Amino acid sequence: MKRFKYAVLVSALLAAPAFANWSVNVGAIGVSPDDSSSHLNVVEAVAGLPANSTAVGVNSNTQLGLTIDYKLSPNWTFELVAATPFSHDIAVEGSAIDGLPIGKTKHLPPTLLAQYHFVLQDSRFDPFVGLGLNYTKFFNEKVSPELTSTLQALNVTTASDDVELTLKDSVGLAIQAGLNIQLDSHWGMHLMLSRMDIDTTGKVKVNGSTIQSVDVAIDPYVWMLGVRYSL
Repeated sequence: MKRFKYAVLVSALLAAPAFANWSVNVGAIGVSPDDSSSHLNVVEAVAGLPANSTAVGVNSNTQLGLTIDYKLSPNWTFELVAATPFSHDIAVEGSAIDGLPIGKTKHLPPTLLAQYHFVLQDSRFDPFVGLGLNYTKFFNEKVSPELTSTLQALNVTTASDDVELTLKDSVGLAIQAGLNIQLDSHWGMHLMLSRMDIDTTGKVKVNGSTIQSVDVAIDPYVWMLGVRYSL
């Protein structure tokens, strides 16, 4: 029995340094798209709009963010960025139909980054930069009632047609800069700003057939302000 207790104690002591390398950041995380897109050429032709006069825009959204850090050394850390699902409205930009809602979507953008931390004389401040990979999963896409009624008014669809919106998932690079501020041995603040390469193709389909396809570069700035807890 005594040997068993010693074995448990030794195992706990060996594991302690590994657990001490983990930190969790929780707080507000926002996505602010710096978007651009190809033109809605089919819509322009059907509606009699000037060629290349339209584009697609995506609005900003803020959710609850969770990032998990694992410190490899005083300079190097891996960080996984996660959040509750972001919700975005998609609308037309430009021409006589500027602001026409196209639809809504949700997405999850898990991102894994390798961070380089600058060691300062004042250990309370921990600035860092990061580079990594982002995967964005789009889901729960919905066509807006305004787009449905507009397509019917243009005699593109009828009330019995099934109109849907789909968005392709994305994989791209992410860059990051930020600052951790240590308040005591466990608690601190976490601030970061990232730029993510998120490109997708949106398709409006009628009865399963694509009537309009558009390439959208969302390329958002992603910011986070949170509370940090280190083990």
